Amino acid sequence: MNWTQYSSSGRTSAEYREVLETVDFVAPNERVVFRTCVRERDCVVFQMGSADAERALAVAKLVENDVAGIDVNMGCPKEYSTKAGMGAALLSDPDKIECILSTLVKGICKPVTCKIRILPSLEDTISLVKRIEKTGVAAIAVHGRKKEERPQHPVHCEVIKAISEAVSVPVIANGGSHDFIKEYTDIEAFQQATGASSVMIARAAMWNPSIFRRKGLCPLKEVMQEYIKYAVRYDNHYTNTKYCLCQMLREQLESTEGKKLHAAQSTQEICEVFEMGSFYEETTAILEAKASLKAKTQDKDEQMEDTDVIKMTVRFDKREYPPQITPKMYLLEWCRKVKHPQPVYETVQRPLDKLFCSVVTVAEQKYRSTLWDKSKKLAEQTAAIVCLRTLGLPEGKLNEGENHLINKRKRENQEFLNNKEHEDDLLVEASHKRVHFTEGASDSSSSEVPR
Repeated sequence: MNWTQYSSSGRTSAEYREVLETVDFVAPNERVVFRTCVRERDCVVFQMGSADAERALAVAKLVENDVAGIDVNMGCPKEYSTKAGMGAALLSDPDKIECILSTLVKGICKPVTCKIRILPSLEDTISLVKRIEKTGVAAIAVHGRKKEERPQHPVHCEVIKAISEAVSVPVIANGGSHDFIKEYTDIEAFQQATGASSVMIARAAMWNPSIFRRKGLCPLKEVMQEYIKYAVRYDNHYTNTKYCLCQMLREQLESTEGKKLHAAQSTQEICEVFEMGSFYEETTAILEAKASLKAKTQDKDEQMEDTDVIKMTVRFDKREYPPQITPKMYLLEWCRKVKHPQPVYETVQRPLDKLFCSVVTVAEQKYRSTLWDKSKKLAEQTAAIVCLRTLGLPEGKLNEGENHLINKRKRENQEFLNNKEHEDDLLVEASHKRVHFTEGASDSSSSEVPR
């Protein structure tokens, strides 16, 4: 996902989730793009893809207080990245690379790094990393393959080693999962082969995160169950959880367990595959209890704060109203009839559970429901209902009998159709006259033409 499109325009927001104890960066569609927590603030590095220096800076400023550093991926060969000018596409544009990295280094306080792939020639690769070094980055990660090469191709350790010797900035070796790294002791072997200051691991870490354990790999099922616990506790989206677990199973995806995982359509179903159904129920119950307690406390605080607001416990159910008729329409119609200013709606979203509450002001009096709704539109309709019921006014429900708004709409539609027919008749008549006039003019003009 190209997050720079959201954050650079100020549409992505950072929210603290008290129940999960996380910091969430949320896109306009309510999707959590990045979730982190205090525990990992000093060790997690946020990697982004960008082809624009200012957008990259906007993203970095948004997250820098919650991460240890910022990394720009300039080596991803995937089409979704390269077609937008990001990832490996940047390797052919050193000026843009320099601009992006210099802008970030000057614009934020946290360390900035980047990840690249090697170029077709060693000379060009050395030239590029030296330009990158001059931008002031804290380190350079080098994937030891060319952009057209894939994991099945051997990693070029000798190129990474030449880079390590050519620059003074720390070089992080990457790309050894397939050829070198299968357990912890292999990490040091890859580091020595490349002469790098450290090693970056991607696929081997996905296959089994205990690759970083000095004592050796843990049993895969144990690792997967531990991962699932984190996924449940931090409300990770089930599709991402499922993807990561499939990466761990690899050759076992065709097993009974693998097929069940592939079929899972929720976090709960994933837990049941790995005999963790009770853990899911217990953990979600705890989270729901925390959310409920927090919501009740928040509601009590709000009730003390907005004593001038008339409240009622109601909810808008669209099925109780005729098509295209809503309480908001009735309230607006009434305000026009009695010559009040039109209703003003103020809607807020509760960060805790993402629910909405709206307060409507009519004739200087405020109204709202004590219940929170799933959307802004629903919350506004509910507020309108509270106002209408308090004033003893009809709200347009099906069981209220004759609906004057429906009758009004029918009259307006009929008037529109009548006017439309009248306009069509006039157009036909005018067109008919123009035809006769043109024919007369043609006859007249033709008679004047000499033979």
